[in-house]
Amino acid sequence: MATEIPPRPDYEPEVAAASIEQDEPTRGEQMKTAFAVQRGHATARTKEWLATDDIDDAEIMQIAAERKQRKHDEKIARNQGNVADLHARFAVAKAQFEDDDEGIKSHSALASYARRLSVEESKLQALQAQPVMPPTDREIANTRTGKKAGRVGLLVVGSLGSLSALGAALSEAVQGQPLLLGAIGAGATWGWYVISRPFVSGQAGEAPFALAPALPATFQADPAGGATPIVGGNVVMSVKQLPEGAKPYPIRHARTADQLAQCVLLAARAENVPIVEVSDVQRQPWGWQCVVRVGEGTPEAIIEKSGDLETRFDLPTNGVRPQPLKVRRACAVLRLVDGNPFASAPGLSYRAPKSLSILDAFRNGTSVGGDPLELSLAGVMGLWVAASGGGKTGILQALAEGVTACRDNITIDLDPFGDGLEDLGDAVRITARANEQIEAVLLFFLVMAKGRARLRAKLGMGKKWQPSPERPAVTIFFDELPKASSLAKRLYNDLLLVGRKELIVVQAASQGGQSSYLGANIAQMVALKAVGPCKVEDTRSVFGDGSVREGYLPHKLSPATATDPKDAGHIFIQGVPGKADEPIEYAIHEVPSDVLRRLAQERLEAGLLDPDQDSLDAMRGVDLPEYVEPEYDKDGDIKKPAPVELLTWEQLLRLCGAQPAERDPLEDGAPRQAVEDSVAVMQKADVDRMKTEALLGALRDYDPDTYGEMDADALKALMKTAGAGSPITLGPIGEEKNPRGFKRDRLRHLL
Repeated sequence: MATEIPPRPDYEPEVAAASIEQDEPTRGEQMKTAFAVQRGHATARTKEWLATDDIDDAEIMQIAAERKQRKHDEKIARNQGNVADLHARFAVAKAQFEDDDEGIKSHSALASYARRLSVEESKLQALQAQPVMPPTDREIANTRTGKKAGRVGLLVVGSLGSLSALGAALSEAVQGQPLLLGAIGAGATWGWYVISRPFVSGQAGEAPFALAPALPATFQADPAGGATPIVGGNVVMSVKQLPEGAKPYPIRHARTADQLAQCVLLAARAENVPIVEVSDVQRQPWGWQCVVRVGEGTPEAIIEKSGDLETRFDLPTNGVRPQPLKVRRACAVLRLVDGNPFASAPGLSYRAPKSLSILDAFRNGTSVGGDPLELSLAGVMGLWVAASGGGKTGILQALAEGVTACRDNITIDLDPFGDGLEDLGDAVRITARANEQIEAVLLFFLVMAKGRARLRAKLGMGKKWQPSPERPAVTIFFDELPKASSLAKRLYNDLLLVGRKELIVVQAASQGGQSSYLGANIAQMVALKAVGPCKVEDTRSVFGDGSVREGYLPHKLSPATATDPKDAGHIFIQGVPGKADEPIEYAIHEVPSDVLRRLAQERLEAGLLDPDQDSLDAMRGVDLPEYVEPEYDKDGDIKKPAPVELLTWEQLLRLCGAQPAERDPLEDGAPRQAVEDSVAVMQKADVDRMKTEALLGALRDYDPDTYGEMDADALKALMKTAGAGSPITLGPIGEEKNPRGFKRDRLRHLL
């Protein structure tokens, strides 16, 4: 039987009032519960705010990047201020220099400001060219930590400030002015409402993935292991990104890096040059610089088409200057030049007398990219080739300005045709112009180099001569080498082979690099070689047959005319100690003639050096080259006199019109008497030289009381004390080909 369900009543069942009162919380309890919930919201919100959880990683990254950019901009601004200040100081110093008749002190100040200005401008250019890298993980973490610390500090300061403000508001309320108290109450109520709203952790929303900064992929993070960014890594545009139908346009229409990259790619495509990528774009005062990558072949294609590209870019001749890179075979630095790249190059730095060592590198030029050219000429044979008007003499003077400031170097000037180092003449120990002088100088130092080679071990120097003011190096500047005699060229070529280790080096200048100019095919064997404006044959002769394809382009430089210096003094160079060989153009710093003359006078007053006595003595044990020996017939008579005679240092100075070093006169005594008597017996015998044994026999006959019991060793000791040194080679005498003894003129000079 089914159970019937009674119908639902049409009224609500009554509940006892006591039961209702028991279940419902009181108003106070409701307020307390609501406050607890709000306090929980406020606490959670405050904790999250203090922990900066409301700022996602992308925003923190952006803040860190902006902070890094701001610091970089501030650093640039400080450097710009320094440069502006130094420009003003330099202008004042220049005015003082122009007003100063003597100019030595004001020149020192001017040079100092020029040097400091150069350093600061280099720093500024480096900063402006340096891209601001995206923040690293550590910098991002530091940014978040800084935010946290700032918020904690704000909370503490705000709390203390609110207590002070509350005290002031209560004080005013007691005095019947409750306005401040009301404002604080309203503000506190609003603040409580804001932080006590319903809260969900991370409600600002976390990014589903880390947002990368809008920079090229190469710059997404710092290089691992502290490596420097790869050259050409900041890619601006590739050939795939070129818009359809775009036509080449002149470089002057480019205003941004993107426009420059597009201009280069369009011009390259029009000329069938396989450039596929442009990177590292930099705006320069003289034009644009970038790195380009070819997709096939080598950057030689850019060099071959440089003239056509100049037309596409609407640049002047030699306005496209590619520099292939060794670190990335497919890449080249491309400089698009529409101005003077060397206009901001620094001037000469003041170098006080004896302030350098010949071992020190000194700056004497600047690259087209703004890098310094610093050279040490110690043990470095150099060849400097340029056509007439190419600036050879100015280059040699710039080099000599550095070495004449050395405390351990003797400077020699040879020039068979021009005026050589004329402006530095006072600081040069020997100046030779006539062939006789030049040949004698070269023979002297060739023999000295051979003597030093045997002397080094005795002095404990090891494999290279160690220069000092007591045993100085020798630097010979040989301008207009092609105009020298064939004998001088032969002596020069021999000195190239033996002088390096003995620090007797030659810096030679020539109008050409072929053997017809140099006397032998030696250009490529010289360690340091530089070429300025020239013929393309000179480029290949000096740098090698493939040098043009590698980017060595001195033949594209223009020599000076009577009214326009053009590219005089500009060079490409190989063999700089400590520097990789790169096909890059340099400009040698030009030094005004009046400045060189003042510097030379300073250095003369500080004292010039002479060769050390050990080296002079070592020369006596060296055989002369056969081609400078006299020729004799079978009877021992001179058939052909020696083309050049090996002179003493004092004789060489006299021959070249140089002042011998001051020396005390030979005092009376046994040494002087031996010299006087030796000269007397040679004059009596009518000979200009005698073997040691023959001279001793003649002296015994001349004065038996003094020399009757003297042996050869005692006579040698007397001669050495007198300053004549050890016996020297005399050439053939009778049947003897090269006996040793003393020469009459050499002994007479001591008197």
